[in-house]
Order: sequence, then C-alpha cells, then structure tokens
Amino acid sequence: MRNTLLLAVALACYVPSPLMADAPKQPNILFIAIDDQNDWIGCLGGHPQAKTPHIDRIAERGTVFLNAHCQAPLCNPSRTSLMTGRRPSSTGIYGLSPWFRDVPELANLVTLPQHLSAGGYTNYSTGKIYHGGYGRKKNDAEFQHLGPPAGVGARPAKKLVNTPAAHPLVDWGVFPHKDEDKGDYQVASWAVDTLNNKPQEPFCLSVGFFLPHVPCYATQKWFDLYPEDELQLPEIIENDRDDTPRFSWNLHWKLPEPRLKFLKDDHQWKNLTRSYLACTSFVDAQIGRVMDALEKNGYADNTVIVIWSDHGWHIGEKEITGKNTLWDDGTRVPLIFAGPGITGGQRCTQPAELLDLYPTLSDLAQLEQPAGLEGHSLIPQLRDAKSKREFPAITTHNHDNHGIRTERWRFIQYADGSQELYDMQADPNEWTNLASKSEYADVIERLAKFLPAKSKMPAPGSAHRVLTYTDGVAIWEGEEIDPNGPIPEID
Repeated sequence: MRNTLLLAVALACYVPSPLMADAPKQPNILFIAIDDQNDWIGCLGGHPQAKTPHIDRIAERGTVFLNAHCQAPLCNPSRTSLMTGRRPSSTGIYGLSPWFRDVPELANLVTLPQHLSAGGYTNYSTGKIYHGGYGRKKNDAEFQHLGPPAGVGARPAKKLVNTPAAHPLVDWGVFPHKDEDKGDYQVASWAVDTLNNKPQEPFCLSVGFFLPHVPCYATQKWFDLYPEDELQLPEIIENDRDDTPRFSWNLHWKLPEPRLKFLKDDHQWKNLTRSYLACTSFVDAQIGRVMDALEKNGYADNTVIVIWSDHGWHIGEKEITGKNTLWDDGTRVPLIFAGPGITGGQRCTQPAELLDLYPTLSDLAQLEQPAGLEGHSLIPQLRDAKSKREFPAITTHNHDNHGIRTERWRFIQYADGSQELYDMQADPNEWTNLASKSEYADVIERLAKFLPAKSKMPAPGSAHRVLTYTDGVAIWEGEEIDPNGPIPEID
C-alpha cells in the first residue's frame, strides 16, 4: 500500500520542465557514486600525485565543480539528503541509523529515483547508493532493477594493521588477490552487462562504488602507481587544533578511524596515504570500464553523466583520519557533470551542494521539480561556469553544528556557540582560525545569516555517531562527554 501511494505521489509531480523544452528527448542518466572519496582526484588537485585519467576525461568533456560540498560528512545522512532533496537539519537524519522510510513523517517522501521513474525513466542500480542495505529490500520502491550490493570482496585472512579500535573495516594495505574478486569490480561488471543488454530508455543507471572506503585494500599494480619513496604526504602543521574550539573534538569523539598520532607512532601514515590513492585509481579504472560500455553501445551522446561522493576524508589533516568534520577535508567532494545540455571544459568555483543534484537532474530530465526541495538547480553553471550563485554550501554534522562555505570563506558554528572562520583564498589549508578577531565580525555576521533557521533534534531511532548538546551537556552515542576530560587517543 505504501509503495502504491509513493508512486501515485511521484506521478502527480511529473510535469515537463520548460527549462529543457528544446531537447529532442529525455537523456539517459549515468549516476556514479564513490564512497568516502575526498578531493584526491586529478582534476580537483587535492593531491598532486593522484592518478584518475578516466574521471579526468569525463571532467574535460563536461563541467567540474571545484567547490562542491556534502550536506553531512557521514554516509547515511549525506545520501539521505541527496536522494530526498532535504537538509539533515530538516529531517533529523544525522547518524548511520535510521533509514528515513522508518521515520513516519519522512516515510512518504518522493526520492530522486522515484521522481525519475514517475517521469518515464527505468531505474537500474548496483553497489552503494543509499547507505548499507537501505533502498534494496523487497518492499522498497526505489529501483526497478538491482545488481550486486556494495561489498569489500577479497579480504586477507586477518587485519593488516592493528588499529586502536579493532573495527574489522578499519584496515588498509596490499595483499595477494585479484581485481576481479573485488566488490567494486563486480559492481562495474554488472553495469557493463546492463549497458551491453540495451536497457530500456530513458534509463537511470546508478553505480555506487565502495572504495576508497576502508578497508583500503588494493592489488600490487595499483600500489605501484605510487612508489613509497616518492610519495607525498598530506600537508599539515603541528598543533593545528590549538586554535579550534574544544567542542570540535565532540563531532568525532570516539571513532573506529585512528588519529594522526597513531599513524605517526605506528609508521602507518605513508601506508594509509598510499592505500587510499591506490584504491582511488582502482575505482577510476572501474569507471573507465563503465564509460567504455556506454560509448560502445551508442549511449554517450544522449546520456548525462554525474559523478559524486558522499563526503570527504581526512588522512592526517586536523590530527585525525576519517570523516565527521565541518572542514574542507571532510566536506569537499567530487562533483562532475557531462553530457547533453552541459558545456564542456568548464571548471566552476561557485559553491555547490550535493543537495543540488535532485533539482538539477530533474531539469536535465525535462521534469518539473517537486515541491519541498531545498537545493537549487545547477543549470546556470552547467551552461556557463562563471554564472554567479547566491547560495553558499551548507554542511551539517549532528544537531546544530553547521559549516557555511562560499568562494572565499568557511564559517563554522558549533552547538555550544563556538565558532571558526577561515579565509580559504589566503589559507586554503584552514590553519588559522580568524573567528576571535574583531575585524572579521562583519564577515561572521553576514555568513551566520545562512545558518539553518531550524535544526531538528535526531529522528527516532537515531544511532551510531550521534551527538547531542542540551543544557550545556554533550552526549556522544549515549555517553556524556566530560568537557575537561582527556580527548580519546590524543591526551
């Protein structure tokens, strides 16, 4: 019954869009997600040695957004936001649970794939699009055709690295195995087979890659692209957290991902850096396989390609590894569009949000945008990258912690009222917090106007990496944080 209601609501939203009325027919969509992929992509310049020729080739024929950011630096809330078109502060989805369909007031939201389906598209999906197994159950109504789920694939007999938190996924390195045995290879193979079998048009083929999410395992040939004696580590400064609020640690208080201190003490910093880059290049090769199939089967000229990641990832910056932060390393993501209606060879520095994918793809698919979307179409920038954008990128991590990103500034306000401000042109590494300097008060006042007017408390069933702050008390995953106590794995 619920699925029937959702389809009926989605069908009611279908009206041809006047923005793309001159297009001869609806384009196909190739929707590529990469898990935990930061800006270490060749065309983004996040790491000078990153080798991603296939992604770079797509960027050359389309528009790459150099200042794109997620709405949450964590898988489930980020993907929920993108697919529903709502901010985390509007839904209360902040943790790895719940699945938004299990929250009564969110259960009937029409998602991007449902909107496309109601507009005539056939949805094919493989790998990780929603978090975990969300959207893949028999009673879910997200995709008509499902391929293999996301998975690690081949794994060593035991962990390669003994990290402080003995989580089985937090591992990295090289061991003897075959690319063909990796989960992402199988995901790409299903996508290739789908294209070879001539999917029903117009189609939306969603392909979600798991790597470079931990465990960062790659075969030797990908490690060989990054010789250890030539490897460049991320650029950092010592004591980078000295001018950041104590509350910033609360956002990643106790996590499976280790701190930089462990990487240095255990001589693992180079190994993790190399592993992450190797996995990134491996995923790039899988994208290349899918692109070859797209072109071989004659779909290249009428397919919109979009590549995105759910959030960034630290590898030592700000003294941590992993996600769960409101700095650029945690929020900046690849976002690339190519295909019909998109100007090629463009590099856009205007702020963009993953939230913008829903309205943008709706426009490109010649559909009317449904009511309630909180993002803004990127059509103006896809036509002319210099088109000004009046909206900043806003990232939220847990209740009432927000980051505001413009072309020049990053402003962060935490739930306890503490703040950070960075001039991203003069200080792209965010090493100098300007928030306490009186001469920047007007900048903070201007940026603070973009903070969400309302910020919902965590939805029922919220769990895993959930932080709340009420009446001066911070609670991390159900336990009170001592504001004067030692910081885990640091003090």
